[in-house]
Amino acid sequence: MFSNINADSCPWRVVWITGAGRGIGAALAKHLCRLGCTVYGSSRSLDELIRIQREMAATPGRFIPVPLDIRRPTQISALFERWDKENVSPDLMVLNAGTHNPDGAKAFSAQSCRRLLDVNLQGTINCLDFALRHCLAKRSGQIAVMASVAGYRGLPSAAAYCASKAALISLCESLYMDLHDSGVRLQVINPGFVRTPLTDKNTFQMPALMEPEQAAEAIHRGLLSSRFEITFPARFVYWLKLLRILPHRLYLPLMRWVACRSA
Repeated sequence: MFSNINADSCPWRVVWITGAGRGIGAALAKHLCRLGCTVYGSSRSLDELIRIQREMAATPGRFIPVPLDIRRPTQISALFERWDKENVSPDLMVLNAGTHNPDGAKAFSAQSCRRLLDVNLQGTINCLDFALRHCLAKRSGQIAVMASVAGYRGLPSAAAYCASKAALISLCESLYMDLHDSGVRLQVINPGFVRTPLTDKNTFQMPALMEPEQAAEAIHRGLLSSRFEITFPARFVYWLKLLRILPHRLYLPLMRWVACRSA
């Protein structure tokens, strides 16, 4: 997709990626390892991380498995304490971990919403707590938060997911303004549809579906830019941004119609 991306366009020496066991996180971790980065990859599944470590053994970089449940602040605290002792300082932190359960209103429950929000929203906030303190203390560093174009507006069968991503977008917008002149770069990543174990759960047709490797290169390009929002693919997102400004009297019937056609 971006054939001119190479080691010379990789300014990060040490990177931390959450949700690195599969999907976009795994693809980004592999992409950066091939460019010579040391990548600390976090996931709840150690098996997935070890598989990636073996796969990346011959690359110029290094993949270091870090089993971690982002819902547990004590585990994140222990990781940063370990880095302090080992004099490790990530130049880039990509808070990518998330989950999705496509449930409609009939399956809606506080319990299912809480499970999703504990990962997508509170889990990311837990990581941001330590990441921001780390970066602010040294007045440098880059943090990218994985949200989604699903955070632009509500979508059928994705109430909790859309809510979590909308909250992350607003959270990052506020923090971005607060971080002015701090030396810390904060960006939000809003992908379209990417083929991952999460999108495999969707039962509708996904327009402009991208492969994880394409998404990794798009994210890399965005991380190198000065943009606050990293979003792709451009043509698909353009139409979503137009839908974002439609009044409810037009948007809601349109989405109902799209959902019925995709059913």
